[in-house]
Amino acid sequence: MTNASPIVSSIRNHTGVIELNRPKALNSLTPEMVELIAASLAQWRENDEVEQVLFLSASPKAYCAGGDVRYAREGVLEGKLGEVDTFFADEYTLNGDIAEYPKPVIALIDGIAMGGGLGISAHGSHRVVTDKTFASMPEMNIGYVTDVGMAYAAQRAVGTRGKASPELAKFWGITGYRMYAADLLWSGLATHYVADAEAFAHAVIEQGMAAALAQHATEPAGEPALIELIDSIEDAFSHETWQDITAALDSHPELKQLVGELTAQACPTSIVAAMELFRAEQECSSVREALDMETNLGAFMYRRADFAEGVRAVLVDKTNDAAFEPAALDDVDVDAIRSALHVHPAK
Repeated sequence: MTNASPIVSSIRNHTGVIELNRPKALNSLTPEMVELIAASLAQWRENDEVEQVLFLSASPKAYCAGGDVRYAREGVLEGKLGEVDTFFADEYTLNGDIAEYPKPVIALIDGIAMGGGLGISAHGSHRVVTDKTFASMPEMNIGYVTDVGMAYAAQRAVGTRGKASPELAKFWGITGYRMYAADLLWSGLATHYVADAEAFAHAVIEQGMAAALAQHATEPAGEPALIELIDSIEDAFSHETWQDITAALDSHPELKQLVGELTAQACPTSIVAAMELFRAEQECSSVREALDMETNLGAFMYRRADFAEGVRAVLVDKTNDAAFEPAALDDVDVDAIRSALHVHPAK
């Protein structure tokens, strides 16, 4: 008999296992799932029997395709803004809990990881990818913003390249570019690659993380695709505004074409908001501070009509024909975004 719960938690041989079990929806995170994950992590935090936590997916296709923004859209349209606020706040609190967890957190990202799926993987101590993995932040197309602490984490990630790149983070987070295994390791968003996800998961549970990695971690085939673009990315994306980035892209025709294709359906306000967020999160001293900013900015973004319209076009009707307002980048109210980003002191 299959377990109908969207999260299946168990302790298996000193490993707390959290299995994402909503395969038909590609494990998109509901409020219930966030609550169940948070409860398991809280229980295991002080439990000496649990030495490590392993996140897995029951879906053959996806690790987690993001937060359930259809649920959020329905809440916004029905005037249940308090429930939507709670959902996002709880999700971001969970992201911070994973980042600060006192025990190893291993995310086996064997499939699609987008948006909120990165929030419950990329903040873990061990981020293990496979040939089925791709990771992207497609929020620009739904009138939202790069969230779940990724503007913070991606700017600080150091992979096999040996240094962090805020410019690469900005490119990845704002364009929705899909990084595959080689790029993820090179950029630092992933820490390890395995060829056989099932064998690795079994080894983690039976032998512990160190032995499992020693036995299964290897190198993906092929060079990171981003190597050929990195010089252009770091030149063009060093600028402070999207207008300046667009102008700089004129000197990099190949990258310009790619960015143009990736952002063809992007919401202008989302792009400006993401630019402001990346800059603000460069100055943050902790992931919690960054997540507080995202809570405030996110609440501003999903109260705008662009969010309901974007989710409709991409996920409900799947027509990709969103009519965003304003339609031009130059007409976006930057001051309103900066005001929304302000982190209010705790009362």
